[in-house]
Amino acid sequence: MSGPSTYEPKTAIERWLDVRLPIIRFGVDLMDFPTPKNLNYWWTFGGILAFCLGAQIVTGIILAMHYDPSGAGAFNSIQHIMRDVNYGWMIRYMHASGASMFFMAVYIHMFRGLYYGSFKAPREVLWLIGAAIYVCMMATAFFGYVLPWGQMSFWGAKVITNIFGAIPVLGPPLVTWLVGGFTVDAPTLNRFFSLHYLMPFVIAGLVGLHVWALHVPGNNNPTGVNVKSKSDTVPFHPYYTVKDGFAVSLFLILFAVFVFYLPTSLMDVANSIQANPLATPASIVPEWYLLPYYAILRAIPDKLSGVIALAGAMGCIFALPWLDRSRMRSMRYRPQARIYFFFFVADCLLLGWCGHHEPDQQVIPGLVTFTLIDGDLNSFLWLSRIAAAYYFVYFLIILPFVLPFTETPLPAPESISTPVLSHPVAIPAGAAASPEQKG
Repeated sequence: MSGPSTYEPKTAIERWLDVRLPIIRFGVDLMDFPTPKNLNYWWTFGGILAFCLGAQIVTGIILAMHYDPSGAGAFNSIQHIMRDVNYGWMIRYMHASGASMFFMAVYIHMFRGLYYGSFKAPREVLWLIGAAIYVCMMATAFFGYVLPWGQMSFWGAKVITNIFGAIPVLGPPLVTWLVGGFTVDAPTLNRFFSLHYLMPFVIAGLVGLHVWALHVPGNNNPTGVNVKSKSDTVPFHPYYTVKDGFAVSLFLILFAVFVFYLPTSLMDVANSIQANPLATPASIVPEWYLLPYYAILRAIPDKLSGVIALAGAMGCIFALPWLDRSRMRSMRYRPQARIYFFFFVADCLLLGWCGHHEPDQQVIPGLVTFTLIDGDLNSFLWLSRIAAAYYFVYFLIILPFVLPFTETPLPAPESISTPVLSHPVAIPAGAAASPEQKG
């Protein structure tokens, strides 16, 4: 925990302001926040995400100054930004590529939290706020994907909004309200533009709560052991501001490569064609960061069941603090859990690959297999089903029931400052655990 403030106002102006609005105290305390001294570079993605959010808000505001949210003018306004606005092409590519960089960083941030047990007590609220940020990011990205009003934008909006229609009773009126009529058209574009402009500020507010929730229990760390004394920590500044700054610099290099050399590599070519309600694209797919959920949705032929599976996949993320019942936080000391975790990461990548292909397309072209009721076993439909099954098995069976009773974790160090024993002795599955080992 951060403990009491150590800030002492030194000038009359600082003393006057500190009584009325202690913003200087807040900044100083933020920089002096005691942080575990063993955080590795996986922890720098929090700073990278803060940079991504700021970049998306700034570039989005500039683009909104020149964008026309109307069915007749949206596509042409994008061309105007690209061709006529000074550095408009760069701002647009920064915003479009920045969305992908944002999701890449947030996925790494989430997998890091999953690996090191950053969702365990007393950080459940921290994890829940982070999951809410993730959901808001997906909604914001979907609204923004529609705005160029290209072929993939239009038909993607049509497919995704129809998903809500499968919800009993509330579905049809919800879809009508969301699209502004009985089909995707100009009112839909206007609504999505308003929501896309609003949501980043909602995300910024949630990020503020996320940081607040972080500063109450303090940072987790790679060992998962609680901070015990001042010797286990260092001030956030300058130690981690420098480390985060270096990581952001490296991230900017990757960002610049996509903006200046590969600006359209993450875009669908169909979106370069103006939306045409009379011409359906050969394949309708969302952006890459939504493909795993798209694969889960399509793995079930029944629309309502697919929506339930999609909601369940999101719900597992929110319920994770109560699903993982292991007494040990960090997977650094959980060899069996590491194996299942890396299979889970591979499974998520596999779901993304499946979501990019048509369900009836063969996984291995030309391979003859037997045909099941609703498709060839050698198809992305069945591969999606297998991958989706492991996704739910990992959250609902492996974490809460298999690992707590079968794994034998290694002993954690006594404190962050204590080196790990070179020849650790395994803890029996039924033995009592120390408070530091408990989740």
